[in-house]
Amino acid sequence: MRIGFIGFGDMGIRIVPRLMTAGYSVTGWNRTRDKAESLIASGLEWAESPRAVAEKSDVVFAIVTDAAAVRAVALGPDGVISGLKPGGIFVDMSTIAPEASLEISAAFEAAGLTMLDAPLSGSPPVVEAGNASVMVGGDRAAFDRIEPVLLAIGRKALYIGERGKAVRMKVALNMCLVIEMVAFCEAVALAEKGGVDRAIAVEAMLNSVVASPVMAYRGPFILEGKMPEKALADVTLQQKDMLLALDLGRKSGVPVPLGAAANEMLNACRGLGIDHRDFVTVYEVYRRLGGMLK
Repeated sequence: MRIGFIGFGDMGIRIVPRLMTAGYSVTGWNRTRDKAESLIASGLEWAESPRAVAEKSDVVFAIVTDAAAVRAVALGPDGVISGLKPGGIFVDMSTIAPEASLEISAAFEAAGLTMLDAPLSGSPPVVEAGNASVMVGGDRAAFDRIEPVLLAIGRKALYIGERGKAVRMKVALNMCLVIEMVAFCEAVALAEKGGVDRAIAVEAMLNSVVASPVMAYRGPFILEGKMPEKALADVTLQQKDMLLALDLGRKSGVPVPLGAAANEMLNACRGLGIDHRDFVTVYEVYRRLGGMLK
């Protein structure tokens, strides 16, 4: 099976080596070629457009910033849809609004082609280690066909349901992730204000019943000097997903009050000019509000 890949951001740059290590031939494209140079040196075949990628591939994956970027690479004048052969599959791993995903997949269906929405769950280090999971929406037969490829990317490939359902699940999951980490920051701030050493509070949280995988690797970021220089997911990126969740809640008639409150804490990070950091920098907001800054 020949694989195409579009988008070499923090995720794509880690996914492609896993596919090549698994023995797949990969052809790729990115808006800026320089991000692909290390992959090209490792065996990636470069193509000059998304269409050129599709012409050489049985399955084309894409993971790009937002719905506008997905539309451009999928449906643009030189997009995947114009190069994908009958029987080919377009797999969008981007986190976008479900309605946007449905609109794009409808265009593929009208062209007699198949699109799956298949967002990832996992941070860049988790993806690199092969511990991410992939959620898939769309044609079940297409999922079954590419499942071995998905399992080269992550440890679990879960079929969620018809098209649009996987990306909806990803939006809900990301909302939960942000709420969880904001709650973690709130709890540690409450303990620290009462005199508990912050490092001890973090250790207590990580060894309690509330501990989780994301808390294990992100929680220590709030300790002095532990915030990564390059964010795993900065405030702006994570807030994009929160706004998707809030909009989805509004359109679905589902109340998401905890999501709304967590998003306001991200807004506060933007107001303080610390939105370039990993989103758990929300702890700094709690420190300011609680009068703990020296």
